[in-house]
Amino acid sequence: MNPRTTRAVLAAMTVTATLAVTACGAGGTGTTQSGSAGASDKTTITWDMWAGSEDDKKWVADTLAIAQEANPDIVIESQTAAWGDYFTKLTANASSGNLACVTSMNGQRLNGFYQVLSPLSDEDLKTAGIDKAAFQEGALDILTYDGKLYGIPYDVAAMMVYYNKDMLAETKTPEPKADWTFDDFVATAKGATTDKHKGFAVGMGEFQWMALPIAKAGVQPVNDKNELDLTNPDFVAAAEWYAGLVTKEKVADVVPSASEAGWGEDQYSNGNVAMAVDGTWNAKSYFTNEAGFTAGATRLPKGDKGSTGLVLGSGFGIAANCQGAQREAALKVLGALVSKKAQDLLASSGRSYPARTESQPLYFEALPEKTRADVKTAFDATFTGVVGQRSTSTWAQANEYFTPNLVSVYTGQMSMTDMLTQGQKQFAK
Repeated sequence: MNPRTTRAVLAAMTVTATLAVTACGAGGTGTTQSGSAGASDKTTITWDMWAGSEDDKKWVADTLAIAQEANPDIVIESQTAAWGDYFTKLTANASSGNLACVTSMNGQRLNGFYQVLSPLSDEDLKTAGIDKAAFQEGALDILTYDGKLYGIPYDVAAMMVYYNKDMLAETKTPEPKADWTFDDFVATAKGATTDKHKGFAVGMGEFQWMALPIAKAGVQPVNDKNELDLTNPDFVAAAEWYAGLVTKEKVADVVPSASEAGWGEDQYSNGNVAMAVDGTWNAKSYFTNEAGFTAGATRLPKGDKGSTGLVLGSGFGIAANCQGAQREAALKVLGALVSKKAQDLLASSGRSYPARTESQPLYFEALPEKTRADVKTAFDATFTGVVGQRSTSTWAQANEYFTPNLVSVYTGQMSMTDMLTQGQKQFAK
């Protein structure tokens, strides 16, 4: 899932402000809009999506073509912006009530935008031709907030532990198994730690660092009322354990600075450490890494309460300002964007792991033959029993706060408990 890759820096793509005004209207022109011209009596629906690289833009164009073929009586246009700009522009458009009828949404950002999206009813899904049962277990939780469904996911992701098979073999350390525990994790990290390299690299990104504490504690740092819960005793204890991998166990290095946003992922992909945590969206790049090592992956370890993994992803919603005939047309476009044909395209490109289960096998076929079985086994274990991520309106701000302070935690200048306590005071409502 390219947008959530912490190392990716996508080139900006200009989107003019005037496009927002015509987002749900009858057409309009602009440098970032594409689509075929239609008769004036046809409803025009705009699909807003992030895309920075040429591959991203091609996927948008090809997916739009599929949706257009399925809806010849609707004119479908797209407007795009690079990931770094997309949500800034979306915020501006949301404040003026001018969202594109079909608006793309990342599950981790939904808490800040659900109020400008339209909840989807069972009748809406029927209009869109969408069957809930066709999607990955837990996938619909991605764009659900406070019990209401605000979008349909096009991809799913989860965090897992990637490991360097060569480094484990070199140190005679057994490879992790799908039923491993946190004691096994520490033993693996210690076994792979030598004077030349560490057994693990801690994360700086949102779930790159939080995934293990959540799995170990069996709780999320947001409670079931969507309230920030950073000081939950179980989460604090698990987070302290995580910091201790650097300060106590010495199986991970200190992160040099807050600018090293992809520290753990970079250390792993460069072949400098034995293990790191990252999302399934980077599986293809890790298993075909340029450093030349043999990669492996498995699910997060199990704690006393099992292994709590979160299902992440992105999808498409309908803007609240999209009404009447336009809303009905937008629902049909939404259905086409997550249709089997569109999901097969996504999977076969290897761009992301599709949310529709019948399309998922094509993702593995897009991988090099020698890695397919290992990646599929890891994915099957990782996606078993995943639950939806809870979020709160201050989640983005809290994560911005974590980044510089994590460096202080890893160096021992601040305790993890203090960081979480201060964060709770600052961002809890």
